[in-house]
Amino acid sequence: MGSESHDSVHIFLFPFLAHGHMIPVSDMAKLFASHGVKTTIVTTPQNALRFAKTTQSRKPTSGFEIEIEIKTIEFPCEEAGLPKGCENLDLLPSPELVDNFLKASRLLQAPLELLLKELKPSCLVADMFFPWATEAAAKFGIPRLVFHGTSFFSLCASECVRLHEPYKSVSSETEPFVIPNLPGGIELTRSQVPDFVKNNVVNDLTQLLKDAKESELKSYGVVVNSFYELEPVYADYYRNG
Repeated sequence: MGSESHDSVHIFLFPFLAHGHMIPVSDMAKLFASHGVKTTIVTTPQNALRFAKTTQSRKPTSGFEIEIEIKTIEFPCEEAGLPKGCENLDLLPSPELVDNFLKASRLLQAPLELLLKELKPSCLVADMFFPWATEAAAKFGIPRLVFHGTSFFSLCASECVRLHEPYKSVSSETEPFVIPNLPGGIELTRSQVPDFVKNNVVNDLTQLLKDAKESELKSYGVVVNSFYELEPVYADYYRNG
C-alpha cells in the first residue's frame, strides 16, 4: 500500500450506524479526499442521506476537489426484528432493541463482501463494532484498519481497568481507586465503572466487545478519533502497550 500513488489508492470507510461514529468518519473522509485519495463511504440508504449533506464537494487549500463516493447496502431491519427504516442506533424506539440492532449489523457482512469483491479497495477502515470486517477484508487480500470513535486516553483507561480490575479492591461504590499502570494517577469510583464490566455480565454487547478486541489484534492497524498533540502521553502508551 505504501508504494501506491494517491491516484491509485482507494479508501473504503465503513462506519457504525450511530451519529457519534458517523461524524468523525465524515471528517476523515474529507481529510483523505482533500489529499486526492479516492474515498468511498459504505453505509445504508437512510444514513447515506446524512453523509451526502456533510460531505458535499468544496475546494480545500490543497487544490483538490473533494469527491466522496457513497455506496449503499441494505440494512436488514425486519429480518432482525426492527421497525422498517430503523437504520441508525439513535433511532431505536426502545433500548430493548439494541441486541436486534447488533444482530442486523452482523448481517451486513455478506453485502459488504460483495462490494469489496467488486471494487477491490486498497484498504478498509471499519468501525470497531464490526469485528467480522477483518475476516471479510482478508478474503480479498485487503488490509483492514479498526476505527475507534473515542480517544487514546479512553482506550488506555478502559484496558487498564479491564486487565487489573481495581474496582474489586474497594469496599463501596463511592470509594476512589487509582487506575493501575495508567499515566496521570487517574482516579475512578466503582460507581463509574459500567455494570457489565464490574459484574462480569455475558450478553450480546460484551461478546461483541470481546470479538472486537480479538479482531483488532488480527487487523492491519488502528485509527483513533484523536491527534497526537492532544494526548501524546496516552498515544504513546497505547502504541507501546
